[in-house]
Amino acid sequence: MGDSGRIHFGTSGWRAIIADEFTFENVRLVTQAIARTVKTGRRIPGLIVGYDTRFLSEQFARCCAGVLAAANIKVLLTNRDTPTPVIAFHIINKQLSGGINFTASHNPPEYNGIKFSPAYGGPAPQEVTSEIERNIAVLRAAAWQPGAVKDADSLITTFDPRQEYLKRMRSLVDLKTIKKAKMKIAVDCLYGTSRGYIDSLLEGQCRTLTMFNDYPNPLFGGFPPEPDVHYIPKMITHVRRNAFHLGLACDGDADRFGIVDRGGFFLTPNEVFTLLFYYLLRHRGKAAKVARTLATTHMIDAIARAEGVEVIETPVGFKYIGEALHQGDCLIGGEESGGLSIQGHVPEKDGILACLLIAEMVAREKKSLRDILNSLYKRYGYFYSGRINVRVTPEEKEALLERLKKLVRQETFAGIAITKKNFTDGYKLIFAENCWVMFRPSGTEPVVRCYFEADSKRKLAHLHKQVVAFIRG
Repeated sequence: MGDSGRIHFGTSGWRAIIADEFTFENVRLVTQAIARTVKTGRRIPGLIVGYDTRFLSEQFARCCAGVLAAANIKVLLTNRDTPTPVIAFHIINKQLSGGINFTASHNPPEYNGIKFSPAYGGPAPQEVTSEIERNIAVLRAAAWQPGAVKDADSLITTFDPRQEYLKRMRSLVDLKTIKKAKMKIAVDCLYGTSRGYIDSLLEGQCRTLTMFNDYPNPLFGGFPPEPDVHYIPKMITHVRRNAFHLGLACDGDADRFGIVDRGGFFLTPNEVFTLLFYYLLRHRGKAAKVARTLATTHMIDAIARAEGVEVIETPVGFKYIGEALHQGDCLIGGEESGGLSIQGHVPEKDGILACLLIAEMVAREKKSLRDILNSLYKRYGYFYSGRINVRVTPEEKEALLERLKKLVRQETFAGIAITKKNFTDGYKLIFAENCWVMFRPSGTEPVVRCYFEADSKRKLAHLHKQVVAFIRG
């Protein structure tokens, strides 16, 4: 069979451009590799297969289901586009061997992807994705082709995943408190899978509920389906002009969140994670641990230190947060890129849950999110975070990697004394007074991701300037 490039599973599965590398041929190949990985010579309970609103996602999912059935694997195929956290919930709830979701999450519309989650419900760890990649290589070397199997359709069951998940959300979120607050809330589904989920849960619980982009559109309005300040301008304007209490958004597969406060102010994922960590500590009882990635705000540490909670610092990627949550003694886990989940729920990002918990928080506290955040700053210290993605040429990237390696021996960065270094995933330099920078060159793109945090906006601007100067050499 043809080889249209190496198929690589990153932190959130395999993604590629539709009709270039993301083809039906490669979907069949990857599905068969997953089937081999999951079965390993034994009978299994089956897999759930879902899809998002991208071009051909449903057809890719049906193709995948056919390959799994031909491999004598039972398939639960969702009856419509489905959020990633809903797939995760049903893997655990139905005690399945895993799930496959056809989604490229918040990537631009020309991309699609395959996200595989094993039996524990979270993102597949590296040892699993490495085995899938090895099986892909074996199948390619053997020129594998899918074969027809009689009665394969008898192994495929189509089902509606919504009601059981909605029931679960009603047990995790205090909708009665939201209803009492009589809030005005706007929701932007970004043409993705969250429609019929957030709105169904908030209907009848708000004084006013206004929906944006709550229908499928594989072009996503011409922008990536990312709940970022740049891609939800209409909702932000609506919240500001109409004195709404909140604006809530999810990305294409509803595993990431975007939050807009009263007055039309967009909150960063770091701020949202901080707020929910504090809120859950206050209203859901004490917990032993909280998990965050290396690139996530240290304000989590400040709160945890004051409240006697252990911080688990993980490499970048929610699969590491998911593993921490799976242990069972972690109250909440999150990352600066807009993903979080909580104890007792799925070890996978859930943007729907994050949005609803923020609504509960505002309803209970009867304050704006910025007012609550300012009170936390006064209590635990000030933390201002920044992030930039810098595109570099191959030559620039090679030169940068050489400069980064030299940081191992340096005691200062841009004239600032380094108090601690962490090179487990990227290059993180920690200074005094709640300040740090982190460089993380992408392994697959000509991009360097840079993160920085300081205890004042002036220092943050200085770090930003020094980070850019360092990258450019």
